Amino acid sequence: MSEKSSLLEPQKIHLVNFKIIRGQIESPFGFDQEKIEDYSFMVDFDMAFNLEEKLVKADFSVEIKTVSAEEQDEEAFGLFSFVFIYEVENLEDLAEAKNDGIEVQGGLGNALASITYSTSRGVLMTRFQGTELESFILPVIDPNNLLK
Repeated sequence: MSEKSSLLEPQKIHLVNFKIIRGQIESPFGFDQEKIEDYSFMVDFDMAFNLEEKLVKADFSVEIKTVSAEEQDEEAFGLFSFVFIYEVENLEDLAEAKNDGIEVQGGLGNALASITYSTSRGVLMTRFQGTELESFILPVIDPNNLLK
């Protein structure tokens, strides 16, 4: 990794592929959307690197469940998984193979987590329209939390 050029250059990051690999919404019959008080959700984020081809694969999954103020037979539920493929022109300056994995520099992990999470938020907003989950929006978070 070159010391002089280990800074992130956003214009050198390109989203080259995106795919929804799982999309599931369960809306139980008789579910009363008026009783929704809140939502519980969990996210998962993982990255894999192909240093030779300057590619990064980001896997992002989210699981959402309604929390009703009054008891209902079942809660509404959503589960989505996305794959993003990024080309990073200067990946050799920002990531280096080590014995126990890949060492990432220059804010690359943070940038890819931010792009992945924000893009997923927009996709989910459109997918949830007209469903029991239409009021759910992924909250703004610190993308560094995804990297832990």
